[in-house]
Amino acid sequence: MVMNPLNLIWKKPTEPRDPSTREQCGTGSTTRLLLVLACASLVVLSTSCDAPRKPGDSATTTWRFAIEESVGSVQYEYALGFKRRIEERTQGRVRVEIYPYGTLGTSTQITEQLNMGVVQFAMASPGSLGKFIPELQVFLLHFILSGDDRVNQRVLSHPELLAFFNELYQRRGLTLLAFYGEGEMVWTTKSEVRTPADLRGVKFRVMTSPILLSAYGAYGASPTPLPYSEVYSGLQLNMIDAQVNPIFAIERQKFHEVTDWLIFPGHSHFVTSAAANRPFLEKLSAEDRGLVDEVIRELDEEIFEVQRRFQYERLQVILEQSRGKGHPLHLCGDMRGFVKSLGDEDRIALIERNEFLHLDPVWSESERNEFVELSRDVESVYLSIGGEQAKDALDLLRRLVREETGTHR
Repeated sequence: MVMNPLNLIWKKPTEPRDPSTREQCGTGSTTRLLLVLACASLVVLSTSCDAPRKPGDSATTTWRFAIEESVGSVQYEYALGFKRRIEERTQGRVRVEIYPYGTLGTSTQITEQLNMGVVQFAMASPGSLGKFIPELQVFLLHFILSGDDRVNQRVLSHPELLAFFNELYQRRGLTLLAFYGEGEMVWTTKSEVRTPADLRGVKFRVMTSPILLSAYGAYGASPTPLPYSEVYSGLQLNMIDAQVNPIFAIERQKFHEVTDWLIFPGHSHFVTSAAANRPFLEKLSAEDRGLVDEVIRELDEEIFEVQRRFQYERLQVILEQSRGKGHPLHLCGDMRGFVKSLGDEDRIALIERNEFLHLDPVWSESERNEFVELSRDVESVYLSIGGEQAKDALDLLRRLVREETGTHR
């Protein structure tokens, strides 16, 4: 029996990937990556996962699925749903191993391993894969997607969008399986923000992406790159004044403990993709390839409900913790949907009788439009770094949003 070389590089995760970056977690362990590269050919030879299956073959094969987040994240729930369905419907003939973030290196290293076939499936987000497929950085632009999660779900699963990007993925030895959202990006700040003037001089922690640096600079903030592991202490020590992440990450990292405001600007949604190694997928039997496609279609609806549930549940936790610690918290944004979703008891406890929570009026249309107008200046940055088909990607995404919302914006 040949030893599985992945066992040689297994490492316990040290910290979750920064969800706001779609990568940006440092270079990781060079030694570990070199081991992966050296062992890649052995993996292909020593496993049966890339070989076509013959009728009646009952041997167990393993598919490896690497994600960019830790256990308990939206991505982990997606991979878990994939694993459960595949193993049940193959009656154990196929076993799916999930590798949370940190076990196989950084997001960039995971993408490289997917390309080489060390893993067969992986999450590949715009921040990391955008280095190889620059057009993907279109999802980092602000005010491009709809404020309606259902609209975004339809846009991200639209056959035309998937076909456009799959062609780019395939050039890199990958196959695009699905795009999906993980929730709205939310600002945690130390003071109220209603217009760009309120961000003037605010030290806003952002990633080193030229698009994100330009966006927050255009709003008047002072974009301040800082390692994810230092964000909490940075806020606590006033090295930075604000940061951006989805609600589930804010709750997990306790950023609400060292800020006073949650701002819901509706400017961006956290988008990621599920991808497969192209040669592996093409070698699957027609039965197994059909099963993969079937499971991915089912997960499109399931993951939508998961991310929506995560946002509600984690926001409830934030509100409960703030009340328990006597820490005043302001919410600025359209929270009517969240409030309506609460049962009577929760609404009374969390909202109506919570002296430490203040729901401030939503941004007016004119206030929001100030940010929208400034965000358009950043499009030129994307068009300059987004690859040969950057304009096509931007035009396509905009058109699909218009069609799904019935607007002419």
